[in-house]
Amino acid sequence: MTDNKSQTPKQLTIISGKGGTGKTTFTAAFAQLTKDKVMADCDVDAADLHLVLTPKIQKTEAFFGGRSPVVDLAHCTKCGVCTELCRYDAIHDGVVDAFACDNCGLCAHACPEKIITMEDVQSGDWFVSDTRFGPMVHAKLGIAEENSGKLVTMVRKEAMALAKEKALPWVIVDGPPGIGCPVTAALAGVSKVLIVTEPSLSGIHDMERVLALTEHFQIPAQVCINKYDIHLENTKQIETYCQQKGIEVVGKVPFHRGVIDAMVQGKTVIEREVPEVTPEIKRLWERVMGSGLHS
Repeated sequence: MTDNKSQTPKQLTIISGKGGTGKTTFTAAFAQLTKDKVMADCDVDAADLHLVLTPKIQKTEAFFGGRSPVVDLAHCTKCGVCTELCRYDAIHDGVVDAFACDNCGLCAHACPEKIITMEDVQSGDWFVSDTRFGPMVHAKLGIAEENSGKLVTMVRKEAMALAKEKALPWVIVDGPPGIGCPVTAALAGVSKVLIVTEPSLSGIHDMERVLALTEHFQIPAQVCINKYDIHLENTKQIETYCQQKGIEVVGKVPFHRGVIDAMVQGKTVIEREVPEVTPEIKRLWERVMGSGLHS
């Protein structure tokens, strides 16, 4: 008999290439429809999955994502070397402006008195929570903090560990927008990617960019066109592009005000059924979760 705890959970990452396409709406619906899973909100710069899933935090851990200069003011001679060399104008009389500082470490290296040290600083927090649809790992990056890619990696790592501990076969990742470091951290090593796009010029452009990223990492990708009926010509352009690239368009979901109303009420479109939208999202879920991921 196979030990489920010895099996590696599969990971589905839902991304968009840009913000505002409805990615979190789909992720929340998948959270309800998929029974055995851990949710991971990897949009750490602007997390919003918690607004729908209303998590109850069970565990909080500090995230240390970088190092910042700390000056021993008691022994600072105010020589001005650090001020002269800092290209960001972030240090004066031994006082570091945390918002201007780039944490490059030049001041610590150049200080003739060696009283500036680079020390680990807390950049945010990550959480393990319970939701009405199961466990969730999420995070909050501090204001103006960097290294969100490292925090995304931390969230995924903890979600995978939790899924394995509970013998759950799935981790569903709500990915960040764009194509930068956080997105790469949300994609690396996953089983499949679902790209949620919209029929706008920016939606098409960013879908093409994020598809190039999944192709680079050789990750199977599928596309869903949200609000497809707001511009049918652009929807046709997306379908043609995907056909040429051999990418399956697994769903076309119409625009409807009821989806917005559900989000405002903190409910998924499965809980607050929207007749024009909910059945299509259920079909989408079947196509994504049933195409080679059940094995």
